[in-house]
Amino acid sequence: MQVAIVTGASSGIGFGCATTLAARGMAVLGTGRDPGRLAELEEAVGDPDRIATLAVDLTDDDAPSRIVTAALERWGRIDFLVNNAGVGSPKPLHETDDESLDHFLGLMLRAPFRLARDTIGHMQPGSAIINVTSTFAVVGGLRGGAYSAAKGGLTSLTIHIACQYGAQGIRCNAVAPGVTLTPMVATRLEDERFRKINTEMTPHQRLGRVEDIASTVAFLCSEGGSFINGQTIVVDGGWSSTKYLSDFALNADWVARGSSS
Repeated sequence: MQVAIVTGASSGIGFGCATTLAARGMAVLGTGRDPGRLAELEEAVGDPDRIATLAVDLTDDDAPSRIVTAALERWGRIDFLVNNAGVGSPKPLHETDDESLDHFLGLMLRAPFRLARDTIGHMQPGSAIINVTSTFAVVGGLRGGAYSAAKGGLTSLTIHIACQYGAQGIRCNAVAPGVTLTPMVATRLEDERFRKINTEMTPHQRLGRVEDIASTVAFLCSEGGSFINGQTIVVDGGWSSTKYLSDFALNADWVARGSSS
């Protein structure tokens, strides 16, 4: 039985990845900071032989060793690492203080770097690391700030791992979600500007769902994805790769740039 580690597995995309991989026959170690939500993950999988959880702050110095030890003591192997944990609501460069910068980089770049470093020595040929990045790692993004910097760094780390360890049979790819309907995003969609930027500029009939990202991650862990290495798969309905504007946007009243009206 193959074994996957999924970080940020207590909700949203991480929860979806963990349950999807378990449904496809893997054993999953899900990490998060909230024991109550992790208990919900265990209940959702429903098979104690294929699910274990660990409440841990990924930025703690001992977090990687605790996670790797937990997986090895439970199942004796690690086949896949899904670096998913993250945080949203960044600010642009000029509004970002050092504390926020350190938090974003610590959780979304330093933590996955350290966990991959501790995990990769236990991986055999056929294993893979999947880093969940963002469209903001592809196009930068307004107000991206430290978030874009962290996710962009994670993209570069993905390419390095793919190159350095590919000859050992260990692949590494990134999945870059667009706006995906998760609890973290729900409140942001209440902002009219944010909602328009995403709904009126996406050439698809809906926004992303957790299942869209989880199924892509699962594919990269499957035999079908076994020759994909060093790539970023963008899952955003075409938002980042097109200059699409909806009929509503094209026919709306436009305000001249710089106008206060």
